[in-house]
Amino acid sequence: TKWKSVIGLEVHAQLNTNSKLFSGARATFGAAPNSCVALLDASIPGTLPVLNKSAVELGVKTALALGCNVSAVSMFDRKHYFYADLPSGYQITQQRAPLARGGSLSFPVFVPGVTKTPYYKTAKLHQLQLEQDSGKSLHDPYERKSLVDLNRAGVPLMELVFEPDLETGEEAAALVKELILILTRLQSCSCKMEEGALRVDANISVHTEGTPLGTRTEVKNIGSVRAVAQAVDYEIQRQIAVLDEGGKIHNETRAWDSAARKTVAMRDKEVVQDYRFMPEPNLPPLHLNLTEPAESSEAGAELINVPKLHRALPELPEQTRQTIIQRHQLTSTIAITLVNDITLYEHFRTIIDGSAARSPKLVANFLINELLTILNRNKLEPADSGLTSRQLEIVVDMLQENRLNVQYARRVLQALLDQRQRDGNTPSPSCPREIVSANNWFLITDEADIRRYCEGVLARNPKLVDKYRKGKEKMLYALAGEVAKVSEEKIDMARAVEMLKEMLK
Repeated sequence: TKWKSVIGLEVHAQLNTNSKLFSGARATFGAAPNSCVALLDASIPGTLPVLNKSAVELGVKTALALGCNVSAVSMFDRKHYFYADLPSGYQITQQRAPLARGGSLSFPVFVPGVTKTPYYKTAKLHQLQLEQDSGKSLHDPYERKSLVDLNRAGVPLMELVFEPDLETGEEAAALVKELILILTRLQSCSCKMEEGALRVDANISVHTEGTPLGTRTEVKNIGSVRAVAQAVDYEIQRQIAVLDEGGKIHNETRAWDSAARKTVAMRDKEVVQDYRFMPEPNLPPLHLNLTEPAESSEAGAELINVPKLHRALPELPEQTRQTIIQRHQLTSTIAITLVNDITLYEHFRTIIDGSAARSPKLVANFLINELLTILNRNKLEPADSGLTSRQLEIVVDMLQENRLNVQYARRVLQALLDQRQRDGNTPSPSCPREIVSANNWFLITDEADIRRYCEGVLARNPKLVDKYRKGKEKMLYALAGEVAKVSEEKIDMARAVEMLKEMLK
């Protein structure tokens, strides 16, 4: 049977505000337990919610960046459920009249080694709503106690509900990656998944061509972009295996166990939970100004000005990719690789902007082929490497001035990383030129030196010379290899090959 998988994502992104959605308490990560709790967050009787303007603006900016229809009027609802970390017994959310609907996200799917060429996929956005987070329960099995930390209770979240438009784990991971790039540019969310600032739930089902969609399972709280791909792919394979053996898929909530690399059942969804949604009586409808407010109208001036927020949107990742392709004549694969890593793109822009003489193609190839190779070997991400754009641009300049070759450029990068490890995280940033000088790694470009190396190799390899002169032209590569070897690969190879050809005549 040819199974088709269908995936829809729900993403909760914590809005980058100083205070909570309906109270003045700080929304600080990592603060001492219960030190960021206002009376409202603890559900003390008589306290009332007041909406955080900054959270609404960030939500609107995100909706505009994703091409949504922002609602002129949206409403808040109470979603009831009973849990220790939700003192009021309900969560304030926007179920029926959300902040925005519609919109879509187009993103490149490109996994080096998996997808040959990048392709673009589009996922439609069903709705974007504001809601408050719940607190955190800690269960201590030894003391047989449950402890509740309300620091997160009431922290502002944006829930983005995507349509089931995806088919593979890699597409799901690529969507999350693009969303992270967009939210980071808008500064609407820190996107630190390790801090829970961005959480992904995936709805997954499989069916055969031409039949209705299968029963879906929901995998909750996936904690990293890589885990999104792994969890989704695992769950697809698990469902297919169950169905192939004649089993049935149950509508259930599952969790991703990253250590065991599998999904595990959490709770059954067959019993539909009744959240008893009702309008939030303490919050009036949220009105936004979708047109430019008239100068004189007092009422319009009070509302959030959506067109003004639209004008202030930054360049989005896809625009940046197109600019790189057009302005610098680089391929879409290079543009995607550069833009998909925030730090890598910052290095690229800084180095290119630093001097008009630098070749964008050389800079891009150096960052992607040399820098990423060395970082992968050291199991480091560009953001954690501690290498500065200034250090990288010196290496690029030495490559461009023909003072250094690619093999030694990699050695310089490794030396910089080693030094940072020795010095701890307070490196005395050493200059790549000093490293090259100290180790005598400069490219040999002096004509007399190159001639000396070539003459030596020809003298020591009379058989190869003889074969070449008898018409075996491939022997030239063998001789060039010898020159590279004796010069410890420091010689200007292009010039050495030309000189060998002249001498062999």
